[in-house]
Amino acid sequence: YCVEFRTESLSQHCSLETRPQARWMQYLRQGHTVCVACQPPAMSTATQRCSGDGHNAHGDKILHWEAIGNSQCQGTWKKIRQLEHCSCPLVHSFIFT
Repeated sequence: YCVEFRTESLSQHCSLETRPQARWMQYLRQGHTVCVACQPPAMSTATQRCSGDGHNAHGDKILHWEAIGNSQCQGTWKKIRQLEHCSCPLVHSFIFT
């Protein structure tokens, strides 16, 4: 499944990332909608959910995230909705880890 979030805030460290494998961080923007896929091995076999997916969160709850590979690139987002069948666009799409 996938979860759509609206980015509420992010640190300036995201835009400063220049390593080739991490340049995607430069494209994160406050107010953008991002789509995050929950796939194995991030999915718990017991719950069939990914940690941090905002399962019990509603639109008013602020959730925290951190980019893999640069712990200084972090921020907050709000869950918009969960999609049982992923239809994430090619840009602004991520995977829980």
